[in-house]
Amino acid sequence: MSPPTALNVTPARWSLSISPETDASLREYLGAQGMKKGDLSRFVEEAVRWRMMDETVQGIKQRNTDQSDSDLQALIDEALDAVRHP
Repeated sequence: MSPPTALNVTPARWSLSISPETDASLREYLGAQGMKKGDLSRFVEEAVRWRMMDETVQGIKQRNTDQSDSDLQALIDEALDAVRHP
């Protein structure tokens, strides 16, 4: 059985509570960008992904504050080599 793709996955449904000010600002912003009502879900999903990525990066940066630039570059090079030449 093949893994699910974006075409055959039923989206999860969320119920969110936000302030009226944020709601109005976001809807105004989306409208100014030419987005429609259905674009709100895509906007929220993208925002969540960006936030998770940012927090992951910040955590990695914090964990590696005591590493030298050359040590970090060596770790990056080693990881890239492992992926490129399994």
